[in-house]
Amino acid sequence: MKYSAVPIKALTLLILGGLALNLTGCGPKVFSFRNTPEQSGVYLTKGVPELNQLKWKFKAGAAVNSTPVIENDTVYVGSHDGYIYAIDLNTGQKKWKFQTDGKVGSSPTLVEQTLYIGSNGGHVYALSAISGEELWRFATDSAIYSSPAYKDQTLYVTSTDRYLYAINAETGLEVWRFETDGPIYSSPALVGDTLYFGSHDSYVYAVNATTGQEQWRYKTRAAIYSSPAISKGMLYIGSEDNNLYAINIKTGQEQWKVSARAAISSSPATSRGYVYVGSLDGRLYAINIDKQETSWKFRTHDWINASPAIAEGVVYFASYDQKVYAVDANTGKRKWEFKTDGPIYSSPVLHNGILLVGSFDGYLYALE
Repeated sequence: MKYSAVPIKALTLLILGGLALNLTGCGPKVFSFRNTPEQSGVYLTKGVPELNQLKWKFKAGAAVNSTPVIENDTVYVGSHDGYIYAIDLNTGQKKWKFQTDGKVGSSPTLVEQTLYIGSNGGHVYALSAISGEELWRFATDSAIYSSPAYKDQTLYVTSTDRYLYAINAETGLEVWRFETDGPIYSSPALVGDTLYFGSHDSYVYAVNATTGQEQWRYKTRAAIYSSPAISKGMLYIGSEDNNLYAINIKTGQEQWKVSARAAISSSPATSRGYVYVGSLDGRLYAINIDKQETSWKFRTHDWINASPAIAEGVVYFASYDQKVYAVDANTGKRKWEFKTDGPIYSSPVLHNGILLVGSFDGYLYALE
């Protein structure tokens, strides 16, 4: 087993900060990729079961592959033009923008009034969500495509330099790091005191969030780009070996797997006894957990790299065929579709009857 946990003097600050947080009796509000720390992809909000109109579209300087987060009627998203944007949800007007050192494909994490996001330049940024002012930056040795996880004043982020980092969210100082044998694109899911993620080395890892020590690893047969979704003690994750895996989060043992016709880079969503995931074969799969088999498939005209979102019995997802789709979660029947002018890698986000999604055409779209 290969791992590396490197304590830093910031640990003292982390402990003191954690004690202060516990005294308040409640934790901060956290908004992040896939909506929950478990990355379930379920949104407890009004969806868009019927598409009425394009509310607005916001023009960035290049592709918008980042998945946005929303809080207090403000949308936060990154772009390949190197900027992070804050946009008014109601009007689509820019509130502020911040320039990073590279393309931004990472999806932001918002904790109270601080926004955390990575860049292809290899930095994690902490910004004021109100003004866009930089609070600190943390350097890794390669691009960051993943979205950070957060707990107890600690930020957890993966990098294509092969490491999972624990960073003090207040100071930007490293607490520990964990090394894998390949680049990491997968965003870590967090359940209790354990982080779960996949690596390009073909392994799924479980790592203690406090110590950085490995708890278990599970080997698939190819690289992993997918981020895990966790529900009821099970971890669901895709692999480039064409399989979706169901793994027990306590033991690290495979419970079952279901095959697609091509690689699964999309991150799954899970709700009401089903797992929904896209594949590079252009299909969205609905997998019955109890039966451990595919219940239905919905075919698009190109790859599905984006991850599905679920709200009120409807699954929303996007494809490289330039379209956003809404389908019935039980039957897979199409409810509507919307075409942009470029392939879509960004995952749809839902908020109070509005769907937001970015496109390679350089726009962030708000649909209602």
